[in-house]
Amino acid sequence: MTHFILNQKVVKTSLSPGILLLDFIRYQQNLTGTKIGCREGDCGACTILIGEIKNGKLFYTSATSCLMAIGYAHGKHIVTIEGINLEGLNAIQQAFADEGATQCGFCTPGFIVSLAGFCINSENTSYDKAIDSVNGNICRCTGYKSIERAAQIVSAVMSQRKAKPALQYAVDNKIIPDYFLGIEEKLLLIENRNEKTTDTKLKLLGGGTDLYVQIHDQMPYQNIEFLAGRKELKGIIKKENICMMGAAVTVTDIAESPVFIEYFPGLLKYIRLISSTQIRNMATVGGNFINASPIGDLTIFFLALDAQLVLNNGTASRDVSLRSFYKGYKLMDKDPGEIIEIIYFKLPAHDHLFNFEKVSKRTCLDIASVNTAIYLAMNGNVIRSAGLSAGGVGPVPAYLFKSSKYLEGKIISSEMIQGLINIVQDEIVPISDVRGSEEYKRLLLAQLIKAHFITLFPSLPLLKLIGLPA
Repeated sequence: MTHFILNQKVVKTSLSPGILLLDFIRYQQNLTGTKIGCREGDCGACTILIGEIKNGKLFYTSATSCLMAIGYAHGKHIVTIEGINLEGLNAIQQAFADEGATQCGFCTPGFIVSLAGFCINSENTSYDKAIDSVNGNICRCTGYKSIERAAQIVSAVMSQRKAKPALQYAVDNKIIPDYFLGIEEKLLLIENRNEKTTDTKLKLLGGGTDLYVQIHDQMPYQNIEFLAGRKELKGIIKKENICMMGAAVTVTDIAESPVFIEYFPGLLKYIRLISSTQIRNMATVGGNFINASPIGDLTIFFLALDAQLVLNNGTASRDVSLRSFYKGYKLMDKDPGEIIEIIYFKLPAHDHLFNFEKVSKRTCLDIASVNTAIYLAMNGNVIRSAGLSAGGVGPVPAYLFKSSKYLEGKIISSEMIQGLINIVQDEIVPISDVRGSEEYKRLLLAQLIKAHFITLFPSLPLLKLIGLPA
C-alpha cells in the first residue's frame, strides 16, 4: 500500500508501486495541470514538488513526475500546480501574467511549480538561484526573457524574507496556500517503511531517472524495492580524511554536503554541469555507477578520486575499486544479488587539486559528448601523483592509467601538457555516434584537458597552452 499526501488530500493506493506518478496524477486523480511532455525528464512540463521530513524538518524539492514511481512518493507530500493555486493568482502566477511570461501555456505549470520550490525551500533567495531553479524547464515560445523578468520579481519578493520561516513567509506573501503549514504534522502520521530484502527477483530502484527512460514500458509492472528508503544507503560523513556516503545519496545531497563544499571549491560549477535541478534531486550516485554509461558524470568524477565501493549481497560485503569495476560495455564486477552499499574515498589534502569538465549539446538537461576529471597531488610545481578520467571515449567510463602515470613527477608546463595529450590520444578508443565523430571527441578531450590546467594553474601562458599565436 502506497500512502502519501497529494496536495491537501491523503492518498492510499494499492496500485503497482512502479506506476509513474505522472500517470497517477492525471488519470487517477484527474489533476491535468501537470503536463505530459517528453516522458524522459527533459522538458520539465511535468514538474511536481516533493515534501519530505529530513532530520526533523520539512524540506521540498522539485522532480519530474514522468520519471518518478508512485512508490517513491510513500510518506511524502506531493504538490502539483493545483496544490499551489489560490482563490486568485498566486504571486508567481501574477508575475508571469504581468511580464507576459506565457504564450501557449503548456510549459507554464512546470515553471510555476519550480519557482514555488525555490520560494519555500531555498536559503539563497538571489535572482541567480531563482533562475537556477528552472534550469530543468523548457519553453519553446517566449524566448525566456519574459520568464527571467518574472523570476526577478519573485526573487525580489523573496529577498525580503530574511530570517522568517520559509513556509510562513510564502503563505503571508500569497505564494502558496496556508494548508502547507499543517503538512509536517500530517506526514508524521504516515508510517515510513524501511524495507530491506535479498530477493534477487525484485527490481532495485534508486532514483529511476535512467530506468524509466530505458525500459519505460516494463517498469510500471515490476516488483520494486526502493533503495532510497533504506537509511543505511543515505548520508555523507567524514571519518578522519575519508569521505563515506551511501549509494542512495543524490546529486543534490552532494551539492549541499558540508564535506563536499569544504573540500571541493569548484563544486557548484561541477554540479551545474550535471543534468537539471529536478533530475539532480532524484538521481543517485549508486544508480549512476550501476548504469555503467561510458559518459556517466558522477562515475567520471569519482574515478579520478579513486573511489572504492562496498558491495553487499545481504549476508556478506566486499570492497572493489571503481577503477576496476567496469569489465566491458555494461559489464561490471558485481554479482546479481549484490548492491552498492557504500562509496568512500580519500578527501583532497590542502595541496591537492581537482577539476571536472563536460561538453554536451545543451548546457542543462543533457548527457555529455565528452566529460573528464583530474586529480593532482602537488609538491610545489611538481605533480606527486595524479588521476585522470574521461567519458565518451571508450566502451566504459575510462580511468586513463597510462596518462595518469605519465603525470607523476612532472613539472607543470605547456610542453608537459602537450605530451600528456599525446599519450591520452593513444589510450582512448572513441567511436563516431550521434554525439560526435571520433575525430571530434579526440579534439574535444584534448581541449578539456587544456581546460583542466588553465583552471587549476591560471598563471600558465594561456595563448601558448591553447595553441594560439602569442
